[in-house]
Amino acid sequence: MSLSELIAGVESHEGTLTVFNADASVVEDLRDRFADRNVSVVRETTGSGRPGEFLTLSDADGVYTATDIESFYDSLEDRDRVLGEDGAASLLDHLDETLFTSWSIERMVAASREIEDRAWRVGRGSLHAGFQTLSTLQGERDLYERLGDSAVDVHAYAVPDIDPPDHSSFRLHLDRSEEIAKSWFVVFDDGRDGATSQKCALLAEERDPREFYGFWTYDPATVDYIVDHLESRYGIVEQ
Repeated sequence: MSLSELIAGVESHEGTLTVFNADASVVEDLRDRFADRNVSVVRETTGSGRPGEFLTLSDADGVYTATDIESFYDSLEDRDRVLGEDGAASLLDHLDETLFTSWSIERMVAASREIEDRAWRVGRGSLHAGFQTLSTLQGERDLYERLGDSAVDVHAYAVPDIDPPDHSSFRLHLDRSEEIAKSWFVVFDDGRDGATSQKCALLAEERDPREFYGFWTYDPATVDYIVDHLESRYGIVEQ
């Protein structure tokens, strides 16, 4: 499965965020917050003896996570967290794994920085980043040299539109494939699974000029799949 097919698989599974017992203003706020995600936001009211304001996230297979609205908003205010098993974090993680649409370069850079910062803080594992072209990588070379000087094994992927820049602390993978040319990805694998895993990934493709469509995920299995694909397809390193 290519990176594009992986994105299409996420795109085909639209979720429904159901807001129970909340004011219409809350529903409108959540619609605005997730307007660029592959999720619809609807409002429902329970019967007498209702359990307060809460959210559920569901798809065609049914409801798979729920939380109260206050906890969910607290999670929105604290994105840089150690991921736990509470309902609010779980729901937010699932929303992070839904498709985003029409992200600008500025938003893509901001999301990429979060993953790069996590790799720096964890200080182990591997980081795989797709820059589309070497000329784009050129502008990020100093940052990736610093990351590569840590204990993180850093890999950069790009189409060679210019001569390879000088580099010593990261591995450079050159390929002229359409997949590398149109894909923007930053994937961090800390080498751990389970509750202690810090794995995360941003994967997107450029469908319109400088507009990106893709998803963000904390799911270790998805991160492992992306890393395996990159290593098997683009394993040759430019020396």
